[in-house]
Amino acid sequence: MKIGIVGDTHNNLKNVRRIVELFNDSGVARVIHTGDISQPKTLEVFANLKVPMWGVYGNNDVGERDALESAASILGFQFFEAPLDLYWHDRRILVVHDPLDVAAALADHHTLVVHGHTHLYRHEHSGSRLIFNPGECAGHMQGYNAIGVVDLDALSAELIRF
Repeated sequence: MKIGIVGDTHNNLKNVRRIVELFNDSGVARVIHTGDISQPKTLEVFANLKVPMWGVYGNNDVGERDALESAASILGFQFFEAPLDLYWHDRRILVVHDPLDVAAALADHHTLVVHGHTHLYRHEHSGSRLIFNPGECAGHMQGYNAIGVVDLDALSAELIRF
């Protein structure tokens, strides 16, 4: 099973439209958003995904939290306060926004950890665990933005730049 990873979209609607296209073309079964959506309009664009989306709220979602929760509910997205613990395809996945929150929530059973916040690419293996952040996706310079696709069978990640 392949899943899409994105975060820190910061209401860059042009990029989110492209992200939706990329995920829809990539064959992912689900998408995880690691927070900092920023405004409900962003979730409205994500409604064009052909697959369901889960996620956590980030520090830049605080001012719009009520509106984001309402939009997520209406659109059928599953968003939660971090940490989010998912069990998909025989893998335990830890989702946080800020990587500083990983240590407090990490358990031995987590084989995949995804986060956002830093806008920096991170792809680390620690034993049998993958820690992944695709990095920047809301920038204005073409070719420097990225999303990720994680293959849960192989526990590997691919970066898709746009």
